[in-house]
Amino acid sequence: MALFSKKTEKSAQGGSSSGGKAATPSVKEASSQSAGTPALRSLGGGWDLSHVLKHVRITEKASMQQGMNVYAFDVAQSATKRDIMLAIRALYKVTPRKVAVVNVPTKTRKNMRTGREGLKRGGKKAYVYLKSGETITAA
Repeated sequence: MALFSKKTEKSAQGGSSSGGKAATPSVKEASSQSAGTPALRSLGGGWDLSHVLKHVRITEKASMQQGMNVYAFDVAQSATKRDIMLAIRALYKVTPRKVAVVNVPTKTRKNMRTGREGLKRGGKKAYVYLKSGETITAA
């Protein structure tokens, strides 16, 4: 369906077409119809949440923070705080109190054997704060 189609002469004059074809909706009508459908970014309405959380981030700092109900995850680059909250709620059945998102920058590293420079890929990580008494267990 083309959104920018020209109006036919019959529909421009206001006359009804009795000959089989219905008049095409105008640009305003088409945009209002598509505005009611949920966007692919909003993951709350039954969308797939498996791509949001990549894996648990296992580091010394993250291990020390688990005692204070703070868990670290590597997340998708396009994930938002709301997406992360919904994924945690769906996968682990706990409600996050707070989510902090940190962008990990890409860094250049020199290869010790060859002397060439390479890239250490960056990404995004999320710190998920839980209420006291709630824990995330590996299943």
